[in-house]
Amino acid sequence: MPPALGWAAIANDVPMQAWILVLIIFVWTPPHFWALALYRDGDYAKAGIPMLPVVAGQHETRRQILFYSILLAPVGASPWLFGYAGLLYGITALIGGALMVAFSWRLYRRPDEQAAKHLFAFSILYLFLLFVVLLVEQGIGGWPVLG
Repeated sequence: MPPALGWAAIANDVPMQAWILVLIIFVWTPPHFWALALYRDGDYAKAGIPMLPVVAGQHETRRQILFYSILLAPVGASPWLFGYAGLLYGITALIGGALMVAFSWRLYRRPDEQAAKHLFAFSILYLFLLFVVLLVEQGIGGWPVLG
């Protein structure tokens, strides 16, 4: 909800663009946190926290990560697809989405801690890049609009 709340605070309105940003974060969250939970499932189990790997197992968690990553690829590109972002964003989102799916596929096919750590780390970079490119394209800080 932070994108919608921030937009409402600044513009006194919550347009479709804000809800798309909310949707990106919403769909990004499961593969991001479940990748972390895969290599920390023992800690979650000891603490009694019902994360997906603890309650449904590692295989089901990896399957869900792959599903959400496949869903995230077009959702992440939707600002560009709907004309709210420029070409730089579109390229970033398409490449980043493809890499999210690739890392998730690797984790699904080769279930090890290293693959989970790589997906977790890349997911942080992915979301960061999407939002930075949106800011750059909007000319934050006097930068020229690119797109």
